[in-house]
Amino acid sequence: MSPLVRNRSHAASETPKAKRTETRPGPAKRPGVRRRSVPGARKIVSKELPGFSRQLSAMLGAGMSIVATLDALKDQAVNPNFKAVIGGLHDSIEGGAAFSEALRNYPSIFDNLYISMVRSGEMGGQLAETVGRVASFLEASAKLKRKVKSAMTYPTVVFCISIALAVAMILFIVPVFADMFEDFDATLPGPTQFLIALSDGARAYSIYVFPALLVAFFLFRYWAKQPSGALTMDRVKLRMPVFGPLLQKVAMARFARTFAQLLRSGVPILSALDIVASATGNLVVMGIVNQAQKQVESGELLSVALKGKPVFPGMMVRMMAAGEKTGRIDEMMDSIADFYDDEVETALAGLTSMIEPFLMVFLGVIVGGILIGMFLPIFQLGEVVTM
Repeated sequence: MSPLVRNRSHAASETPKAKRTETRPGPAKRPGVRRRSVPGARKIVSKELPGFSRQLSAMLGAGMSIVATLDALKDQAVNPNFKAVIGGLHDSIEGGAAFSEALRNYPSIFDNLYISMVRSGEMGGQLAETVGRVASFLEASAKLKRKVKSAMTYPTVVFCISIALAVAMILFIVPVFADMFEDFDATLPGPTQFLIALSDGARAYSIYVFPALLVAFFLFRYWAKQPSGALTMDRVKLRMPVFGPLLQKVAMARFARTFAQLLRSGVPILSALDIVASATGNLVVMGIVNQAQKQVESGELLSVALKGKPVFPGMMVRMMAAGEKTGRIDEMMDSIADFYDDEVETALAGLTSMIEPFLMVFLGVIVGGILIGMFLPIFQLGEVVTM
């Protein structure tokens, strides 16, 4: 039997399930692919990967080969861990692997979205253009993350300082006043008695309270990482009074931007939905997208599958339906992503201006309340001394 006949016979003996697994764009392990962990992967993805992708696109567009491009990018890489990653990609491609296959060796750096778009670019002969789209997507995502992080940094710092000041005053300052008040035979005001009792209790039981809080914190983190706990936390996040709508807009922007880039790169819609579900960063949205994927697989339009879902606004679904009718859904999804990026920016600006006075009031109530409670007996000190 000829080798061609044997190959056809072998292919015919594969089950449909095996074929789907073979063509699925996910990070499934393949023979000969060695998956390597990279120290500091999160920092590399957020700071190094967008610039790497932009330079890669520019060099490939200028006519350089992929091997020469990676060699040049390796020489100018600053992060030693990322330099090793680029060197590994270079060696894999020199050994005969395709670029998309070489990327699979580093799943902590290059996710399903990156690999799928690169593979589509290779198949269509538009690798430079596709990597440029990936770079634009990564830059937009990094910009959105920076906006959210910068908006939340100030409130978090002020809140932590308030709590630290309150704890320090209760543990170290209140006992000094309590010792002073013991020398006078007088009934202390209610707020002062409460603060002294709180201080005595905190000092007496701190050896048990702080370890218990630490254990509770780690137990909560463990629960939040479990599937049921993570789903519950994501539901709670979307229902929060102020932050819920903001997180929903962020998820919609990620969904629209990722989906547009995948479709424009030639990724099939079912594979694109499979990838974009996890890119939203919220398990509630992921579940809805996975359900919609099943309906699309059975012949429904995506806009019909998402219609009436509480997380997906009606305006977004209507714009998606218009894009499906005109055959320009990728352009429509880009417009939706731009709209929600602007909405997020506006919401963050309003949130910052609203939180600042609230934090000042919170800080004043915590620290000022403790000070007032300590100084109330001093106002009565003259009466106590003259008695």
